[in-house]
Amino acid sequence: MIVAGFGFRSGATAASLRAALDAARIAGWPVTHLATIEDKAEALAELARLLVLPLIAVTPARIFGLATPTRSLASQAARGAGSVAEACALVAAGPGARLLAPRSISHDRMATCALAAGVST
Repeated sequence: MIVAGFGFRSGATAASLRAALDAARIAGWPVTHLATIEDKAEALAELARLLVLPLIAVTPARIFGLATPTRSLASQAARGAGSVAEACALVAAGPGARLLAPRSISHDRMATCALAAGVST
């Protein structure tokens, strides 16, 4: 299982989300699931449908206080995690998951995406 976790601003477009995903997949990892914080899942659903991938909605409590390699002050203040994308990817990929790389940022800086591999991968 390889999960693409997303963090994004309210004004992020489908193109922003896709750009962040494309940047994260530069190494060619085969993404099997998308994930984001539950109150933003609706905005990511269009991309999930387009890619025919399951979408995992992560509760805010599951990422609060989770250590991530990236430390965004905005993310820390808003969600209690250094990177929403990295935290959602790790939580959605399950216990023992590992990040494949730090988050990638869309060209317009509206969305971030990080890939995490579950232990079965």
